[in-house]
Amino acid sequence: MSGYFRPELRQRAEELVTLYPRRRSATIPLLHLVQEQDGYVSEAGIEAVAALTETTPAEVRGTASFYDMFHLEPVGRYLVGVCTNIACLLAGGEEMLEHAERVLGCAPGGTSSDGLFTLEESECLADCNLAPCVQVNYRYVRARTPDEFDALVGELCEGRRDQDIPPHGTHSRVKRQVTLRAAKDEVAAERTRQRDARAQRDAAREETT
Repeated sequence: MSGYFRPELRQRAEELVTLYPRRRSATIPLLHLVQEQDGYVSEAGIEAVAALTETTPAEVRGTASFYDMFHLEPVGRYLVGVCTNIACLLAGGEEMLEHAERVLGCAPGGTSSDGLFTLEESECLADCNLAPCVQVNYRYVRARTPDEFDALVGELCEGRRDQDIPPHGTHSRVKRQVTLRAAKDEVAAERTRQRDARAQRDAAREETT
C-alpha cells in the first residue's frame, strides 16, 4: 500500500481483504475506503487498491468508473442530489434543481466556488412519497420546498448537520464489529487452490489450440 491509507483505514483495508477467498472481491469496499479518505477516488487510492487486490490500476479504475457513487475527480464536501425522475418531476423536481443551481452557484456536475457543494441531477432516489427528493451525501434530508432547501444549505454551511451528514465519501460511520471470518491459513489455501486450478485450465486450453 506504500503508506497510502491513514493508520485506522489501513487496518480496515487489511481486514477487508481477509473476508474474501479472492483478493479482487474486496475491490468495491476498498474503493469506499479510498473515497472516505480523499473525498473521491484518487489515483493514489486506485494504485493502493490494485496492490491490495493483486490486480492492475486499470482494472480498479474500470470498476470505480462503472458505479455512480464513486467519483474520479474531486467533489465538494457536500454532494447535493436533486431527483428529476417522474414522481419528483411532477412534484417540482426541475424547479427545485433550478433553485439549487441559483443558490449554490453551479450547474449540475459542477462545484460551488467555495468548494463546499457539488450539485447532481439524480435519477430515482426511492423517496417518491415525499417528492421532490433531495439527498446530501446520499442521506435523505427531506428539503421539499425552496425555503427548506435554503435552510438546509445554511445549516450545512454552519456545520449544524455534521452529526447526521458526514463529509462526502464516508460510506458509513458504524464500523463492522463482527463478521463471518475464515482462518487466514484457510483463506491462503483456498487462494492457492484457485490459482492452481486456473493454471491447469490455461494449460489445458493451450494444449487444445
